[in-house]
This record gives sequence, C-alpha cells and structure tokens, in this order.
Amino acid sequence: MKDVIVSISTPLGIGAISIVRMSGKDAIMIANKVFLGTNLNKVLSHTIHYGKIVDKKEVIDEVLVSVFKAPKTFTKEDIVEINTHGGINVTNKVLILLLKKGARLALPGEFTKRAYLNGRIDLIEAEAVMDLINAKSDEALTLALSGVEKKQTLLVKSLRDKILELMANIEVNIDYPEIEDIEEVTNKLLASKTKAIKEEITEILNKSKSSSIIKEGINVIIVGRPNVGKSSLLNLLLQEEKAIVTDVAGTTRDMVEGKINLDGIILNIIDTAGIRNTSNIVEKIGVEKTKERLKTSDLILMILDNTDKLNFDDKKLLKQIKDKRHILVVNKVDQEKKIDYKNDNIIYISAKENIGIDELKNKIKELFNLEKIKAKDFNALSNKRQILLLESTLNIVKQIEKGIKDNIPIDILEIDIKKAYQTLGEIIGENTNNELIDQIFASFCLGK
Repeated sequence: MKDVIVSISTPLGIGAISIVRMSGKDAIMIANKVFLGTNLNKVLSHTIHYGKIVDKKEVIDEVLVSVFKAPKTFTKEDIVEINTHGGINVTNKVLILLLKKGARLALPGEFTKRAYLNGRIDLIEAEAVMDLINAKSDEALTLALSGVEKKQTLLVKSLRDKILELMANIEVNIDYPEIEDIEEVTNKLLASKTKAIKEEITEILNKSKSSSIIKEGINVIIVGRPNVGKSSLLNLLLQEEKAIVTDVAGTTRDMVEGKINLDGIILNIIDTAGIRNTSNIVEKIGVEKTKERLKTSDLILMILDNTDKLNFDDKKLLKQIKDKRHILVVNKVDQEKKIDYKNDNIIYISAKENIGIDELKNKIKELFNLEKIKAKDFNALSNKRQILLLESTLNIVKQIEKGIKDNIPIDILEIDIKKAYQTLGEIIGENTNNELIDQIFASFCLGK
C-alpha cells in the first residue's frame, strides 16, 4: 500500500461539483505538482485551498483542494480531495493528469479497504459503509448507521469476550491447577456458560432475520396462469404501467420487476410469465424462469381468476406452493363469481377497479410481522456473510454442548471453544483470508 490511489468519488455526469480523491504517502506531493495556488506541501491538515489545476501552461479548472494528513483520515494515509466543476470532461482531465503524475487508478472499494487494512475500521464497519450508500429506506439507513457506529461490532466483541474468558479459565486450570482462587471449570459450569452463550447467539440470529428484511427487502413473486391479472396487479402496486397488459394469453414472457416501500420495508416485486403448458419456445423459457424463482422468493402471490373455476394448472401450482409462504389473491371480484376454492389465506381484489389492495398490503405486513420491526432497537447483524458465520458459531456451540453431555474431557472441548472464538473473529475481519477480503471490497463502488 505504498502507492497513491486515485478515483472519481462522485457519480459521472453534469452537476455542480465533482470530487477526485487521492490517498497515499505521496498524495499531497502529486496534487501539488498540478495545483496553481498555495504550496500544498506546507499547509495544515484538514484545510481547504482555492486555486487552479494546470497541465503545463493549460488551465484545466478552478478548484477547491482539501488536504487531510495522516493518521487522522479515513484511510489513515494522506488524503487529497479535489473539488472540480461538475462534468465528465473536466473531471476526467483532472483524473488523467493525476495518473500521469504518479497516482494509480483505485480499484472498487479500495479506499475503504485501506481503511480496514490500516486498522481504521473493522470488516463490519466496512460493509456497513456500502450498506449506507445502498440504503433504500429510512429503516435500512438506520440499520447501516448502527454498523458504522460500531454497535454491531460491540455485539460480536461482547460474545468473543465471554468465550475468551472461558478459554482463559480452562487454560489456567490446566496449566496451574495449584492456584485455588481461580474458578474451576467443571462440566457443570461449562454447560451453564455454553447455554448462556447459545441463547444469546440464538436471540441475535432471530433478530437478524428481521434486520435482513430491513436491508434486503422482501422478494415477492407474482404467479398464476395467463390472463388472471398478474401484470395488472404489478402495475397497481407500483403505481405505473411497467408491465404490458393485454387480453392475449402469454403476453408476459420474461420477468418484470419493480420496488415499493411498505412502511419502511422494500418489496422487490416480480411479475412472471403465466404458468401453463406451451409449445412456444420463448414462452416456455419464461415459464421455466418462473418455476426457478418460486424456489428462492420470500413471498408468493398466487393470482386466481374470480370468473373461472380452478383448472389443472391452478391446482398444480397450488400444490407446489402449499409449503411456502404465500397469499392467494383472487382477482376480478368486480365480476360474476365462478371460482369454487376456499382457503383461510385468501385476499379478494380487483386490480382493474383498485379494490382490496390495502387489504393485500396489510396481509403482507401481518405475515412478516412488519409492525414490530424497528431498526433503532436492533442488537442484530444484517449482512449475509456475518449471519452465516454467526450460524456457524451457533453450530459449534451446540457441538460443545453435545460433547459436555458425552463427558468429553474439557481440554478436548477447548478445541471447539477456540474454533467458536475464531469464527466470531471472522465476522469483524480477524483470521480472514486475502481472497475473501478482495471479494468483499470488489462489490463496492469506485471511489469509496
């Protein structure tokens, strides 16, 4: 990390300003080579300076240059931010000039990666930075801020401290059995402490399911046979004509997607091809895609036609979704009823006349208990990587409990206790391999 990295940190396009950011030991020196104004090598840290960016005798732009000196910076390295006039051409000229003077184009997320590698932030905080950028609701924003503010880090560290204390007691008992004032770690004591740790992890994981909903939203798929009103419902929920609606069966042949905000929770809604037996190759591919999506969706809205009895395709689809979270939506209730199906999980609507949509939304809230999901009170994780590692820790703890019941010696059980400690460490970025680190930061945006 001895080189200087540079990137445009604002979206490309026309705007009031653009920011070109550099980080590294020689960042100030490189900026000074192209800056006509105050000598940046002699200015105080955390100051802003007016001047011009020049390439030999050509003035490229009037700018404000912010100088931040290590170690009190985001990356713990010298940072320079050049505020140019907004515009693709002028911003790119400044970037190219800095590259010519010795900087290297930053990789996606490399500024945040340097902050992590230099000990400025841990991995939870780093991932929370990206969550903050991508937050699509106030609840998701609050959750991301809890990560940036170390609340989730402290949660993991608290668990690690309890396991570390247990490990230390075991080590002292083994190495210094003659010391009498150290608590002896018996199977009974180990069982009690392991149970408490397991309960705490389980509670965090239960809350994390809700936090994941806040961050990722709920993936909702609309399914049913052709012409039951799937596209009409999507358009009504989105309040826009996103899907084509016709009386011709098989109009929707590919996924049509949209998002709505339901009381702070994002619904990722997908309209799909009508499920039926078809000889049309394109429509057949659409039907297969629909079947694949059924496996991964959080919620299935199956649309039934109020003006028609259940047919073979309806019954087959009902059988497929019976064990999945779903709502049966009977459409066209403004017309004569012919459907003969009864179920407790049915909402009646008319997509054409805008009838029953509030009832449908309330049913979704009820199914996911959205009324009780609040980000501000969360002692939980929201990142899938973090949750998977915490689940792995829980499985290790359960294995320790089994070992205690089987009277396995404590010094042998300590191997699994250390493994639980290390797995928790991976959540905050300890014991994490370079390949995984590269993969995590590769998903970040440029300039961050």
